[in-house]
Amino acid sequence: MSEVHPDWLSEHQLQRLKEMLVVVDEDDKVLGEDTKRNCHLNENIKKGLLHRAFSVVLFNTEKKVLIQTRSDIKLTFPGHFSDSCSSHPLYNPAELEEKDALGVKRAALRRLQAELGIPQEQLSTEDIVFMTRYFYKAKSDQIWGEHEICYLLLVKKNVTIHPDPDEVDSCCYLAQEELEELLEKAARGEARVTPWLRIIAERFLYKWWPHLDEVTQFVELHKIQRV
Repeated sequence: MSEVHPDWLSEHQLQRLKEMLVVVDEDDKVLGEDTKRNCHLNENIKKGLLHRAFSVVLFNTEKKVLIQTRSDIKLTFPGHFSDSCSSHPLYNPAELEEKDALGVKRAALRRLQAELGIPQEQLSTEDIVFMTRYFYKAKSDQIWGEHEICYLLLVKKNVTIHPDPDEVDSCCYLAQEELEELLEKAARGEARVTPWLRIIAERFLYKWWPHLDEVTQFVELHKIQRV
């Protein structure tokens, strides 16, 4: 196993590398657990190590989506524009519960509170809609990468944001045209966006955006999008 040490990480981020993530197969069946560190090493990804994750797109009542810039001390894709919140369910009974994707929703709520500082009384799992899943792989650099079956979750609510600077450098709400402009800038090399933000926007959000008031028509609970 690689002994590479990500020396740009804070102590908090280093501790999070010990978290036990949910290892799955390509059909999202649970196989076991492994550390966040092991799950994000390209040498393990090449061998097929795949884990469960989630992405949250959080819209306010003006139908603008919250976009964050990841902290420069994140393990993968530091300093990149990304979705509202992305992370992983942990390998514990509460976050493994699969009925109505409740375990993943609990994990998302935990991270929305920890990462974005959303007060507990403003958000619950009932506010989180499980839309679909997508399967992707991406290299952050030569050592670290992503290989995930990712649950795409949607929230439509006005909330108070107090981002943790260890996780988030900045955040803002964007209209569809502004997000399109950001992705166009990234395509020209003028901005950095995570690969999953582009996937989410181009494969899902642009289609959903005009129908946010009736977005449940796009729910695909049993499909895994291969991207």
